[in-house]
Amino acid sequence: MSITIATTLTEVFAAMDQGARPIAGGTDLVVGARSGKSSLPDQLVAIDRIPELSTITTIEVVGGDPPSDDGTWLRIGATVSHAELMANEVIARDYSGLADASALVGSPATRNVGTLGGNVMNASPAMDTGAPLLAMGAKVVLASSDGSRTIGLAELWTGPGQTSARPNEVCIAILIPEHSPGVASAYVRLEYRRAMEIAVVGAGAMVALDNDGSVKHAAVAMSAVGPTIVALEGLAGVVVGRGLDHGSLTGVAQLASEQATPISDLRASDRYRRHAVGVMARRA
Repeated sequence: MSITIATTLTEVFAAMDQGARPIAGGTDLVVGARSGKSSLPDQLVAIDRIPELSTITTIEVVGGDPPSDDGTWLRIGATVSHAELMANEVIARDYSGLADASALVGSPATRNVGTLGGNVMNASPAMDTGAPLLAMGAKVVLASSDGSRTIGLAELWTGPGQTSARPNEVCIAILIPEHSPGVASAYVRLEYRRAMEIAVVGAGAMVALDNDGSVKHAAVAMSAVGPTIVALEGLAGVVVGRGLDHGSLTGVAQLASEQATPISDLRASDRYRRHAVGVMARRA
């Protein structure tokens, strides 16, 4: 096995064009190799020393494709760690769903090494950061020697551990639409123990309130109840224009349970997951 330590994206692209696989924290890659799920690639290219991949900034998009991309976006570099996300003042204040999820990832060691880009590209349907990111309308920026493109997470994730990224593409950033006043988010999960656990089920939510306190917009996404993170449909008819009262929240829980398609495994039955994700969606 050979490894290239890249300091520029040009070096990353050159290595990937020769068949190298990008690596940052390596937490998923190493665990997968040790468990026998996958072998280590013959060639790796380390991307953790590229400054532009490790910053959190805001950017302005004008003339986006599609035009709906226009506006202010929070740009999180692909190699920003979970520990940085949970401690970042802007993330904790304005994008708290992502801070909530980042604080639940693995152990302190994993959170300090593991990256958001790696988590997103690993495409686990049980990942913690995926549900709040999907609920917040996040997009991923993929780049290669052929150029770059920005796609939504629903388009990126195609199945468990599978993405629509091309073999020579690397994730360089995650973009989240700027939150305006009256917008907040959260992530909650069901777990059997607090540390070193993955979600039995999880739910991320984003809610925008009107001046009168009624719901102007709401989005919910669910983890560990389908082959990918699942975006809840039909929320507009349940909560928009209403307050978050018992009736509307009961409607959210019912939608979540109806739309979940979980499996049964050693950790929980499909019936239990379907009920529990409704509870988590309501709490989020």
